[in-house]
Parts: sequence; C-alpha cells; structure tokens
Amino acid sequence: MAEMWISMGPQHPMTHGLWTLKVKIDGETIVDTIPDLGYIHRGVEKICEARDFTQITPYCDRLCYASANTWSHSYVYAAENLLEVEVPERAEYIRLIAVELQRIASHLMWLGAYCPDIGNLTAFVYCLREREMMLDLLQELGGSRMHYNFPRIGGVKRDLPHGFAMRCRAKVKLFLERIHEYEALLDESTIFLIRTQGVGYAKPEEMVNHGVTGPNLRAGGVNYDVRWAHPYSVYDELDWIPSVERSSVKGADCYDRYRVRLDEMKTSADLVLQALDGIPGGADTYHEPGDPALLGKAPSRASDGQTGFHHFEDPRGESLFYIVGGGDARGKNPYRVSIRSPMFITIPYAAKCMIGYKIADVPAIMGSFDPCIGETDR
Repeated sequence: MAEMWISMGPQHPMTHGLWTLKVKIDGETIVDTIPDLGYIHRGVEKICEARDFTQITPYCDRLCYASANTWSHSYVYAAENLLEVEVPERAEYIRLIAVELQRIASHLMWLGAYCPDIGNLTAFVYCLREREMMLDLLQELGGSRMHYNFPRIGGVKRDLPHGFAMRCRAKVKLFLERIHEYEALLDESTIFLIRTQGVGYAKPEEMVNHGVTGPNLRAGGVNYDVRWAHPYSVYDELDWIPSVERSSVKGADCYDRYRVRLDEMKTSADLVLQALDGIPGGADTYHEPGDPALLGKAPSRASDGQTGFHHFEDPRGESLFYIVGGGDARGKNPYRVSIRSPMFITIPYAAKCMIGYKIADVPAIMGSFDPCIGETDR
C-alpha cells in the first residue's frame, strides 16, 4: 500500500488548540510526523518591550488559559530577580496557595479534555465539576475565573478573603475524596487501559536530551521538579516530594503520564492545606491591599544591561523568563523579554512518539502530553 500524508488540524478535536499535525501513514501505521505550529502566535515577547514591568503581568495570564496564574507568577519572579525585590513571607505563602490551586485546575482541565478523546465522556463531567471548585477559590483571590492578574512585583494584589481558609480546606478535602472516583472510573476501565497502556512510549534519556520537563518527564521515572531541585517561594519549608512514576524499560506510556498527573493533584492539594496551616500571622487574619505583609517595595526602573531570570514549575513543565532592562530612556520598560514554553519543546518530541503506532492512537498519545498551544505559540 502506498504511503500518504494526512493533516490533523488546525481545527480538529485532537489538537486542543490551533495547530496542525501532519501524519504520514502506511495503511493504518504511522511512519512519520511533522508538527506545524504558529497559528495563534501573538508576539507577546515583542509587546512586552512597549510595556512597563507591571503592565506585562496581565499579558502573561493569557499565555495559557488553563494555567494563567502560574504564568503570571513565573514572570513576576523573574521581574523580582531583575529589580532585586524582597517578597514578604506571607505573600509567598499566598502565592503558593494560588499556584497549587491553579495546578489542580489545569490538570483537571487536561484530564477532562483527554478522556473524551479516548471514549470516556463521564470523566469530563467529573473533572469539570471539581475544577469549578478550584475556580471558585481562585476567583476569590483574583476576582476572575480565567485571567486573574493576582501577583504583583513584590507580593500579591490582596490578602486571603475573610473565610477563605475555611472554604478552601473544605473544597480541597472534598476534592481529595472525589479523586478516588476518577481512579475507580479509569483504572478499572478496560477501554481506558487498552487505549493508554503500552501506547506512546517516551524514553527518559530521549526526553532529557530533547529538553522535555514536568509531569511528562517524571512519568518516565526522572525525578526532576523545579520546585524541588531549585526551590523558590516557600516550597522548601513544606513537607512534600515530587510525583514520579516508575516506567517500564520501554519508557513512559500514556498511562504513566495519566498516573503522574493524578498523583500530582493529590500533592498540590496537600501543599495547599500545609500552606494554610503554616502561613505567617494565620490564614484568618486580614491585611489591607498594599500592606507591607503583602507587598514589598519594588523599584520601577531597571538600568541598561541589568538582567533577571527565573525558571518555574508550570503544570506542563519548566517555564522560564529572561528579562533585560533598559528598554527606554527612563528604564521603565524591558529591552528584551524571552519566554521558554515547556510545550514548545515537548510537542515536536511527542509527535515522534507516535511513529510505529496506529492512526487511531494519535489522540491518545498527543493528548497524554497535555498540549497547550497558547503558551507554545506565545
């Protein structure tokens, strides 16, 4: 049978965003792939050169609709490194709570979208049910359900609202009870196991060489988590370990990538509960916006040649911001902002993991890597 190229996307249920996967098939077997990105490139890095350091934060919220809080926090840490700002400890605890709630919401969005790809619509309803609880809590912090604009250079926009700790504990504990429903629904499903186990192997050494990070790498048994390897915020003050799967000799399959994210949600929930218990001054006290306990004083200017850098554990891997000051005569704008998206690195590698499998396996394999095209194209 003659080989032929087929195009999946840019508007295709498998793609989870506007991008194209070109697949070369021999009958039903995949023999080559070419990912084609750039359909929603917005030039965020260039736009940042015409904004001051504070105005850039909302743009970072829009890098990924499923994990907005993590991207704005990632930028803020790099800006604080550039401007040499000391962040109050209470603000760091609040940041951790916000980021880990966002990580849970992001993984729920991934699992909810992934399961219908391989024939399980019920899990989508379950995941969106719990995600709404996380969005309720994030809305209390930032005032929005998607683009929060919550972190500030030097701290956070506002303190935990009155009664937030009680509501947060109740919802997180309920989530920890309900996550067992996911395991019962999926781990005992013959269809789910057939579609994920032994499909889409990714070798740990290949992922390291390609620069793949985050849950996709830890699914292969590599214990690398930025929060653990290069601690920032107050992660080193809490009791936790990264979620790592023991993959087979062949590497990590789709099921391993599912399991590591499921375990990571449990870890994030535990981190939130620990942070609520350990926050300086107590989770039930309240400080007005701008209070020194919430916001450190930050300079608004960076001199020419001054640089800032920070890598951050995004739900999809290691994100990174590199900022160069001196973008205008006043020093209020950056000269250059460079963003490392974990998915920009991962998608080309994930596409190669499909070779040798069937065309019906494409949604299962690509979906298991949790692609987000917003952060990929930037």
